[in-house]
Amino acid sequence: MQKIMPCLWFDSEAEEAAQFYTSVFKNSKIIKTAYYGDSASQTAGRPKNSVMTVVFEINGQEIMALNGGPHFKLSPAMSLVVSCETQKEIDDVWAKLSADKNSEQCGWLKDKYGLSWQVVPAVLDGMVRAKDTVKSDRVMKAMLQMKKLDIETLKQAFMNNQM
Repeated sequence: MQKIMPCLWFDSEAEEAAQFYTSVFKNSKIIKTAYYGDSASQTAGRPKNSVMTVVFEINGQEIMALNGGPHFKLSPAMSLVVSCETQKEIDDVWAKLSADKNSEQCGWLKDKYGLSWQVVPAVLDGMVRAKDTVKSDRVMKAMLQMKKLDIETLKQAFMNNQM
């Protein structure tokens, strides 16, 4: 078990969400599921024997999904970052996850459960942290105009072949 694991709060969709996320990403699996017993179901107001938590893994990262009820909602204040090597990978992940066109901006999207994701090219970090701040500024300017990130456009901005 990881020392630190994100826990995502759902009303009652934890198992469905975990199955969806593990279907989106290769090298992913459901690890374990826990169910509400007598004490926990009474305290939480959840049906006895209903799914309480699902621990799943995406490419080595363990995540817990909790059916905690309608008290809290997922927020863009917490997002999961997906680092992609190719534009095809960005396009594939984006197509599978994006469910709210109005929340797409600068590589961010929101899925059908309300979870925010950042789908970014692996090369982006090096470009925005470049010692040449003129280059990194051009990349940021290009990125701020995008919804889904385009690697070639970002590279052109970095090399000053665009803008």
